[in-house]
Amino acid sequence: MRNIGIIISREYLTRVKKKSFLLTTFLVPVLFAAMCILPSVIMFMAKETGKKVAVVDASGIVMPYLTDTETIDYTDYSSESADTMKASFASLELDALVVVSELDTVNRTVTVASYSDKPMSVDMKESIQSKVNEAVEDYRLSLYEVSDLKQIMAEVESDITMSTFTLDEAGEEKITSSEVYMMISMLLSIVIYMFIAMFSGMVMQSVIEEKASRVVEVLVSSVKATELMFGKIIGVACVALTQFFLWILLTAVLVGGFSAFVGFDSIMGDPAQTEQMMEMAGQMGGISMEDAAAIAQDESEMGAVLSTLRDLNYVQLIVAFIVYFALGYLLYASFFAAIGSAVENEADTNQLQMPVTVPLLLAFFIALYAFKSPDSPIVFWGSMIPFTSPIVMLARIPFGVPAWELGLSIALLALTFVACAWMSAKIYKIGILMFGKKTTFKDLWKWLRMK
Repeated sequence: MRNIGIIISREYLTRVKKKSFLLTTFLVPVLFAAMCILPSVIMFMAKETGKKVAVVDASGIVMPYLTDTETIDYTDYSSESADTMKASFASLELDALVVVSELDTVNRTVTVASYSDKPMSVDMKESIQSKVNEAVEDYRLSLYEVSDLKQIMAEVESDITMSTFTLDEAGEEKITSSEVYMMISMLLSIVIYMFIAMFSGMVMQSVIEEKASRVVEVLVSSVKATELMFGKIIGVACVALTQFFLWILLTAVLVGGFSAFVGFDSIMGDPAQTEQMMEMAGQMGGISMEDAAAIAQDESEMGAVLSTLRDLNYVQLIVAFIVYFALGYLLYASFFAAIGSAVENEADTNQLQMPVTVPLLLAFFIALYAFKSPDSPIVFWGSMIPFTSPIVMLARIPFGVPAWELGLSIALLALTFVACAWMSAKIYKIGILMFGKKTTFKDLWKWLRMK
């Protein structure tokens, strides 16, 4: 254990002192924040402005619906012919010309075409299409000669959203958001997959480098090969856990500061106040009751999201992540260490890695669909089979997993790690000193059978 401790300390200190480790640890939270903020900023800044569109409306029903917006200014040229407008398109300094055909009274529709000196943007096309569709729909409704038919259709149209609640043992209900659980499930799956793949690959790369430089010959003269393997694996695991805890700490500081400054209750609002505002709005006529109800619905959905985030069992999630990452990493790192010991360069690892990377990728793909049906047979067995359980079980945990399933999954994973580590150690002990020969699966099997 003393020798293993020395190796662990060497691996750990060597890696945490690297600039790449420090940059990754402290910049990743900033990058996550940027990924959340930048799409909104880009969408806001990417809006077109000051587009001039000429309209030749032969139908007589579309132009009233083409009202100016922040991005598009419409000008009515219905008195001109389409050919004349095309000929003078450049002199009028237009961005687009929209030509609406005469009204087809049989099919109760029109055709629309646009002309421009360069391809029309998708946003502009969709905006014009929606307004033309609205005009045609209103025309068709008017043919039924039913008073207030449009209002009736609007009142009949339904847009119901279902509220979801969870009940505890005492029967107390808590509002929840399934979308939050879905996002957490996907996030945990992606993070643990990246961690296992990245740090296991780091172990293999370190073994190959030491073997290629013949440093390993000096090391094994002082310590056993198996001590070197486990010391390297555990040392890299400590680096990974250090990075993970720092990410958790930085995230907790950011979330805690935001919560203290704004507060969940102030964001979620008081339901009684919301209802009172709806009644006042209806009485004063400022906004309709329907609009007020829509606003209240949006606030309710946001409240469900924030309530779910507040009531999540973060301790369980963090403990489960640590346990499954530790065992999953140890399992796969032992495989990668054995593969690294059996080759002399990374190019020779492709064939030997295939049986190891396929279960890892399979677990990742199963986990991505776990939120749709967390108790389906394939997801259940994926969370029990040790080679896929570290990733799939984490994807199931946000939706609730019985204690016996968690216990059985962890026990199977631990036992499988012990068995695989023993086999990997046998391969590592022989392969680390093998030079000048390309290793095959037949060689690995031969080394496993050797006493």
